[in-house]
Amino acid sequence: MKIWGNIPQIQEIYNKNKTASKIDKSSGVSSKKDVLSISDEGKDFQAALKAAREAPDIRADKVDQIKQKMQEDKYEVSSADVADKIVDSILGNKI
Repeated sequence: MKIWGNIPQIQEIYNKNKTASKIDKSSGVSSKKDVLSISDEGKDFQAALKAAREAPDIRADKVDQIKQKMQEDKYEVSSADVADKIVDSILGNKI
């Protein structure tokens, strides 16, 4: 296909788009650095979370104490306390 007419004018349009898309690096644009600051509440939460992670899941001293009482047949639990805990767990109350 042949195109007749003002081909130089068409080429000027394309050349203008190319030069307009280039950014002049010497324009003096300064870059800012990002800054992150954690609030005091966030720091407290972070310290509490760290302490919770480092704490053992099972209190060995309590377990040993209960085991010893069970072996000596001295460990007694009130049936009323057990019933209260069961009812509380069914009703969704915190134990």
